[in-house]
Formats: sequence, C-alpha cells, structure tokens
Amino acid sequence: MVKRYQKLYLGLMFLFLYAPIFVLIFFSFNQSESMGHWSGFSLKWYRELFRSERIQNAFFYTIVCAIISTTVSTILGTISALGIYKITKKLRELVLNVNYLPIINPDIVTAVSLMILYISIGFQRGFSTMVFAHIMFSTPYVILTVLPRLNTMDPNIIDAATDLGATPLQAVRKVIIPEIMPGIIAGALIAFTMSIDDFVISYFNTANSVTNLSIEIYNMARRGVKPTVNALATLMVAFIILFVFIVNKIGNNHKSKEVLKK
Repeated sequence: MVKRYQKLYLGLMFLFLYAPIFVLIFFSFNQSESMGHWSGFSLKWYRELFRSERIQNAFFYTIVCAIISTTVSTILGTISALGIYKITKKLRELVLNVNYLPIINPDIVTAVSLMILYISIGFQRGFSTMVFAHIMFSTPYVILTVLPRLNTMDPNIIDAATDLGATPLQAVRKVIIPEIMPGIIAGALIAFTMSIDDFVISYFNTANSVTNLSIEIYNMARRGVKPTVNALATLMVAFIILFVFIVNKIGNNHKSKEVLKK
C-alpha cells in the first residue's frame, strides 16, 4: 500500500514538473497562433523559426559565446583549483569565501556592477563584454566542481610521479589532469549550461545589435508570444534529451569496458 502511494506521489510530482513542457511541445505544432486552442497539426512555426534571421543570429551568438566562455572558464577554474589545493588551510578558506561571492550575489547585482565597470573604463558593450561576463560568473562554479575531485585524490600521487622522474608540468599533465578529468568535464558542462541559460547578466552587458537566445525570446515575448518560441523551446528540449542520452550511453559503454578488463 505504501509503495502504491509512493508511485502515485512520484507520478504526480513528475506530472507537475513536466506538464508545462509537454503543453509547450504540443502547441508548437498548432496551426494557429492560439496558445490555448488546437486548430490542427502544422509545422509552419518550425519553418518560420528557420527563416527568422534574428533567431539565427541569436543562436549563433549564444553558441559561440557559450563555447568561448566554457573553454576559458574551464581552464581558469582548473588552474585556480590546483592553486587552491596546494595553499595553506586558512588561505584556502579565505580564497573559497571570496569565490562564493559571485555565486551568492544576485544576478542583477553582478550584471549592473559589470555594466558600470565597462562604462567607467570606456569599454564599448557588445559581444566581447558579454563573453567576459559569462567567463566571470562561470569560473567560480568550475572551481567548486574541480576542487572536490582534487580533495579525494591521493596526496602522494604527485610525489610518486616526481620520484619516477616526471617534471612538475608532466605530473600535472599526465597524472593530475586525468585523475580529475570527471570534475573538469562536470565543471565545463555547468559553465556551458549557465552560459546558454543566462539572461540578466547578458542583457545588461551587451549591445542592441548582439543578442543571445534568452534575450531574443524576451524581446519576442514583449511583442506578443508566438508559437515560434514554442518551436524553439521544443528543439532545445530535444537537443538536451539527445545529449543526455549520448552521455549516458558513453558512460555505460565505459563502465562495461572497465568491468570486462577486470
């Protein structure tokens, strides 16, 4: 009896979480612009989406910004985590508390602060300022993702590598990096997701000629929400599901190979 109620509770919970997404996907195939009345199946909103030059430009800027910011923030975050790992305990606590500030700060505070900084130094806002902003708020998350992996690593592994003739750079490149690679990949995925998802910081730190998908969807909503937004969101959901499936498939194959080796 208890298990039956647990299943019912889980079912209602997932229905509550995913019902809006299912409704959005359903009405992306609606013939009319109505968001609450079904008038027939159609793919015209997908055709209109692919014909929209504004959405294509926003998608381009979103992907390029996410790739650049993810790459840079992952490198900076990994190097910073390595440095934090080697410093004293008191200094590490101080640095981590400073690292928490961009995470705890509300997005609006960070966005306005960066905007004022760019204006005060005479830096023209545009694509570059949006990328810098994304790197700034993504790097602390990478640090917090990589550092726990370093803490679980055997502290003698570096000494063992140097005793066997490896230089410090070789020890980092051939021993430490492979050991903490899952944390680095997780940090990169978080940075990429946050860059794709960000609106507030991007909105205040870019020019009118440069928009990402979140800003473009906001502008479309101000003019009246059209099912084109539903089509765009449906494609994004489909991409995420496909990506998760591929990652899980690769992970399962890797685990199977490890079991066979043993």
